[in-house]
Amino acid sequence: MAIRLGIAPIGWTNDDLPELGGDITLERCLTEAKAAGFGGVERGGKFPSDPAVLGPILQEHGLALVSGWFSGRLLDGSVEEEKARIRSQLDLYLAMGCPVMVYAETTGTVQGMIDTPVSARPVLEDDAIRAYGEKLTHLADWLKAEGCPLTFHHHMGTVIEKEREVDLLMENSGDSVGLLLDTGHLTFAGGDVPATTRRWGKRINHVHVKDVREGVLARLRAEDGSFLKGVLEGVFTVPGDGTIDFRAFMRVVKEIGYAGWVVVEAEQDPAKANPSAMARIGHDELKAACRDAGIVIAA
Repeated sequence: MAIRLGIAPIGWTNDDLPELGGDITLERCLTEAKAAGFGGVERGGKFPSDPAVLGPILQEHGLALVSGWFSGRLLDGSVEEEKARIRSQLDLYLAMGCPVMVYAETTGTVQGMIDTPVSARPVLEDDAIRAYGEKLTHLADWLKAEGCPLTFHHHMGTVIEKEREVDLLMENSGDSVGLLLDTGHLTFAGGDVPATTRRWGKRINHVHVKDVREGVLARLRAEDGSFLKGVLEGVFTVPGDGTIDFRAFMRVVKEIGYAGWVVVEAEQDPAKANPSAMARIGHDELKAACRDAGIVIAA
């Protein structure tokens, strides 16, 4: 079994909070990501959307385009409407050879509202999640046929946040609906990361690894804070800098037979957490965790 290590640009520049790293260039981000040891990057807001432009830039830095976020609106829309919305991003990813499309349902989300607590997010009834799973399967079937399978991102502040909601969605959708397992978001939501990873191992087709600072998380919960407030206060960090046991997590990754990208996606304020230093910490921790688990890291 082999995995590849990637990183998201959100540690350098945060598209949801432009004041975080707005002055950091794409060139610096890519140079530092490669220097830290990563083989790929996810897409960010500063990335060109033309593959003829983006391709040579990434090739120059020796990096692959892993995937990138898409803000889904399927809950209140039709599958055909969603196909039209996603088409241009899909074409880019197909041209760049991306293995998956990161898809999160953002209808009604509070993730980008700095004054709205996470607890105010929309919550779906079980039957609504079941119906959503059926619609999502149709979209995922199409994306798979197009050549870029869907990987569903559970996310704080959205309708699929809790472990139980992830379970319901997976139980009521087809195998074409892959799962993006995010260690930071599931921990933030109070979920059991190892158990969820084992339970849905066959459906996991992308992994985000972010660590959590438990002290910040406890304070945020006590204050009923917003997701973005948590980001600003440093609730997330890279593997090896928080409280999640990534040696144990990577043993579970080995156990389920996962082969694919493991991506560091830890949004922080780059003025407080130097992106280059954080990238190196995250890479070194993952490399050591993979070695301990007997996982081969592909070049």
